[in-house]
Amino acid sequence: PAFVTKAVSFVGNDPAGVKYRDSEDIDGCLRDMYTRTMSFITRNLRRLQDDKDFNTEGDLEIPAVAIEELVVNMLLHRDYFISAPWRVMIFDDRVELISPGALPNNLTIENIRNGVSVIRNPLITSFATKELPYRGIGTGILRAMANVPDLLLESDHERNLFTARIPRQM
Repeated sequence: PAFVTKAVSFVGNDPAGVKYRDSEDIDGCLRDMYTRTMSFITRNLRRLQDDKDFNTEGDLEIPAVAIEELVVNMLLHRDYFISAPWRVMIFDDRVELISPGALPNNLTIENIRNGVSVIRNPLITSFATKELPYRGIGTGILRAMANVPDLLLESDHERNLFTARIPRQM
């Protein structure tokens, strides 16, 4: 039961809010969890027309490549010794993907932003190259940052969590 994604799309911007638009407990194998988490996020984001024709589907307000990279990162690099779920929280002004476990070893946010990668779960990661959109070369966060320049990453050692916070376009 700890290895489930608790996903909620809130009304407003308060994680203590009592109103939500959508919620889902996502379980299953890693591939299914990835697919269902992506589905939850994308169905709760706006599509923007930008300069497209009226009869075309708009683009997601957050580039899909960034969401894919961050969901894979969330699922693969958590601390599996912590009995806690992943959390995906969608607010009016941001999307938060929260993994149990702060950054391992001497890894820092600055290191990650400079392309340093550490595999926390090598056995799970070895299967991910066959089951997920994952190459295993340690550049996923760089790709996410290239597509979402305002991406905020936080490693909270006190609460033992890693959070990727994606601002939404208003």
